[in-house]
Amino acid sequence: MKVLIVDDEPLARARLQRLLGSVAGFSCVGEAQNSQQALQLCQQLQPDVLLLDIAMPGGDGLQLAATLASQPLPPAIIFVTAHPQHALDAYQVCPADYILKPVSAERLSAALARLGNRTRAHLERTPAKDELISYQLGSATRQINLSKVLYFSADSKYVRMVFAEGEALLEQTLSQLQQRYPQQLVRIHRSTLINRDYFSALRAAPDGKHYIELAGLDDRLEVSRRALSQVKQALKLNLS
Repeated sequence: MKVLIVDDEPLARARLQRLLGSVAGFSCVGEAQNSQQALQLCQQLQPDVLLLDIAMPGGDGLQLAATLASQPLPPAIIFVTAHPQHALDAYQVCPADYILKPVSAERLSAALARLGNRTRAHLERTPAKDELISYQLGSATRQINLSKVLYFSADSKYVRMVFAEGEALLEQTLSQLQQRYPQQLVRIHRSTLINRDYFSALRAAPDGKHYIELAGLDDRLEVSRRALSQVKQALKLNLS
């Protein structure tokens, strides 16, 4: 996802850019030192996320956020400020998060992970034409929109479909699901498909294994060694 950093302090911008470099799936596409410059860059670069300071000369971050909120597809806003007293006013413009300086890598990563599918990148993606998935619940046939499904995993002779409200068993195979929704689903393991809209991070463990974190899911999902390079390519990650 494309991130625009907006702060009047060069050192603060440099620190955020450095911290952002360690967060998978996010890249800095530009920097602005005031609200006017930020608005121009938003029009040119179409960022998905703004890391936005509040107290800046020539128009504060709250005014900029309110202006952007009126757009049809506004970027997600994460306020980054040294002033806790602005929090109440800040939440009037519905930011994704509010971070106090000095910013730690863990705090920034957590804020970005919580974005889930709220950004411009997700909203602009064309939905699958056939996006309703049918499943049995007792004797009743139910349907769920693919956009609500976090992931699918092979479970014995069935496929387990996991979504925010619970889970269900399907008779389709993972291969059938992947062929049906090739733009939406990414295979991270021979037994697991994830919905790319919920991807938040790819983590390397000390034992050399890699795990995917999904927004709205506490558990991590293992990425197989064979699938790792394809996962990085599919999710447009630049990791070693």
